[in-house]
Amino acid sequence: MGRLLDFLLIAILVLYIIRNIARALLPMLFQSVISKAQQQNQQQQHYRQSQQAKPGNGVKVDYIPDAPKNKVPDSEGEFIDYEEIK
Repeated sequence: MGRLLDFLLIAILVLYIIRNIARALLPMLFQSVISKAQQQNQQQQHYRQSQQAKPGNGVKVDYIPDAPKNKVPDSEGEFIDYEEIK
């Protein structure tokens, strides 16, 4: 019975210590992740703005293909209406 009580006491102390350490370290970890994401976002915005500022970077289309026609190919044969017989 003494071993069980010792185990429970140690387990409670370890969990208490882990909880306190996590409470202190997690905000710092989240803050560093958020600051890195903000820096990457600012770099992407700066890159996009510099790309838009350069003249001549637009999309140029030289050829526009003909639109496909909804025509039945000759190999399909003729379409014949049918009437339902009762």
